Parts: sequence; structure tokens; C-alpha cells
Amino acid sequence: MNVADLKGKTIAFAASGGLDSCTITHWLTEQGVKVIACTADLAQPDETDFSSIEKRMRACGAIDFIGIPLQKEMAEIGIEGVQEQACYESRYWSTTPFGRQVTVSGILPEMKKRGLSIFSHGATGRGNDQVRFQLITNMLEPSFSVYAPWRDEAFLNRFGGRIPMIEYCEQHGLPIKASREKPYSTDANLLGLTHEAGKLESLETPAHFVKPEMGVWAEQAPDQAEEFSVKFIEGKPVSINGKPVDALKAMLIANEVGGKHGVGIGLHMVENRFVGVKSRGVYEAPGMELLGTTYAFLLQLIMDRRTHELFTSLSQHISKQLYQGYWNDVATRMSRKAIAEVTRLATGTITVSIYKGNMSFVSAKDCPHSLFSSDSSMENEGAFDHKDSEGFLGVLGVHARTIARAGQV
Repeated sequence: MNVADLKGKTIAFAASGGLDSCTITHWLTEQGVKVIACTADLAQPDETDFSSIEKRMRACGAIDFIGIPLQKEMAEIGIEGVQEQACYESRYWSTTPFGRQVTVSGILPEMKKRGLSIFSHGATGRGNDQVRFQLITNMLEPSFSVYAPWRDEAFLNRFGGRIPMIEYCEQHGLPIKASREKPYSTDANLLGLTHEAGKLESLETPAHFVKPEMGVWAEQAPDQAEEFSVKFIEGKPVSINGKPVDALKAMLIANEVGGKHGVGIGLHMVENRFVGVKSRGVYEAPGMELLGTTYAFLLQLIMDRRTHELFTSLSQHISKQLYQGYWNDVATRMSRKAIAEVTRLATGTITVSIYKGNMSFVSAKDCPHSLFSSDSSMENEGAFDHKDSEGFLGVLGVHARTIARAGQV
């Protein structure tokens, strides 16, 4: 789909209020396209005044503005990510993939209410987000079309990158916040920040080049450790330090406490994009890291060896599926339901100590499904009789001797 196909039509555009949103909205308007700007409230810490986003988008030509409150949904999907330990390539807490899932899922119903069927976004043609926007829309509303300016030759011929866009906005007096000096770009939501592009594309630029927005670097954190206690019931945090919480409050508190102590701040990662190239990002996810780690300590208590092996496989599968935009397909739903079998056992209170970016285990209590017992004790207690291991090792030894005689060792 290209802009010529859209002339005279009304489209819904996922607008963050940033440089791309302002440029694309104004450019489309100039091409005879009617743009309704749709902005998701994901509790993004870098943009809290939605009235200012609306003013910017209307000033750029949007005929209407739809603000969609999705903070609760963002928190709930984040807690599910904690339950699934959804770290892409074992490092990245999938904050932007979760954000795209919630954003598109929130915008599409608003489009249906208004009789709109063309969804647009400002994601680059080299990244993952274009895939997520496209596939989530195709799965949830297969009759809808998706227009991506960064894949439209007409747009690409006009805008080769950030500087031409800034010049365009300045030429037309558009109210952008971007400047030529900004050294990298940031995507934000409740779960975390993604910093990439600009000077971060050089691997000679250290992660400390980024100025944290959700906390501080570990060396700037308090010199006093702080204990953080979470009570989980069937995988859901229901209280923090003895005070009741829901998903949103839990994430907000974890972000505040984790960020203050430098937890999950400035994670450097060179990852494999779905489109086949490597990209470098510096991530902030203090709440996900803090809640995710406390929950991981609880999982250690309730999973036996076979369950742990399967859980790890499913967790990696879900992370990849989410990263690539397949959250809604059968494979992901199957995996999520399988992990739910573990989640319903995840009840207990875990306390950790936080100090300068590090977390250490303090205690676990009230865990009715814990498998940890005195059977593993070095002392003479529990149901495990040392003598029984003689036969066990004898059986194992048969195979060990067989492969040795067969020259396989």
C-alpha cells in the first residue's frame, strides 16, 4: 500500500507525539489523507501530558485525536511476562514487544467503533516493530489494511532520515521536541525504556552514554541496602512490603524501588532482529527485573527437574513469539496455557536485598507448593536413606562401564 492509495481516505495512525508522528501526520495531510491520531496511554514515563500530545498532533494536521487508557492492560501483561520469565535471548525483558501488543489491541476496537479499516504506524522498514504492528493487526482484524510510510517509496524519497524530518518540521512550523543534537532515540512504556540508534549504533559508545530515565546507574544508588518483599498468590503479586497491590501498583512500586537502586538500568544488548540483522540497544526495566528476579526465586522452589526443563523451553519460545509479533497465534496460546500450570502453584513470599544494582536472596516463606525439604540435608533427617543410593549408583554404573568398554569415553 502506498500514499496514492490513501488519497481522500481516513486512516488511524498510531501516534507517540514524537518526530516521526508529527512528520508523517503532516506529510499525509499534505497528500490528501485524513489522519486520526491514536495515542495509547501505557504509563510511559517520558510522556505524561497527553493533552500536549493531542495539541501537537492536531497542529500537525490530525483531524481528530483518540487517547486510549491502557495502563492497567500494560501492567497485567507485564506481570504475565514475569510469570513466563519472558526475556528475549535471555537478557531483554521484551518491554517494547509487550507495548506493541497492548497498543495495537487497544487501537483496533476504537477503529471499529468509528468505521475505520486502515491502520498506520511510523515503524522503520529495518526493524521489528513493523512486523509486530502488521501481524497483530492481521491476526486480530484480518480485514484491516496496514499502511507503513517507511515502506512507501514516495515517503522514502522525501525523507531519508532524522535530519530531513527535522528540517521539514521546522520549515512548516510543527511543534516537535526533537533536536539535531539528540544522540539516540527512546521508546517508552510502563515496563521499560528502549534506547537505540544515533550514537548507540557504534559499539565504541558505552552503555553509560545513556542518561537513565527510570532510575540511576548502580554507582549512584544509595549506599544502604533495602529489603524488598513480595507476596505472590498463584503468580500474582498481591502485596509488597506488607501493603496490598494490584498489577499496576506493583509495577509502579517495583519501578520506583528498582530504579532508585540501579536495578535493571542500562542493560546493553546486541540482539538478533526478526528481519535478520543485529541491532544494539540499551534497556531500562527496573520493575520487570526486580519482580522477575523475586519470582524466579519462587519458581526454584516449586519446579522439579522435568518441569524446569520444559518451563525453560516454553519461556524461550514465548519470548521469541512475542518478539516476532506472534503473541496471538495457537503456538503462543498453547505455551502460555502450559506455563499457567506452574503459575497456579506460585504462591509464597519472597524477600530480596537490593544494593547498587544487585539483588540477593533473603528469605522465602508461606510457600505451600515448595518441594524443598529436609530430604536433601547433610544431617541425619528426612526420608532419604543414604544406603539406598548404593543400588542407585550400581544401576547407573552399568551404563558407565558399558560405554567405557565400547571405547566411547
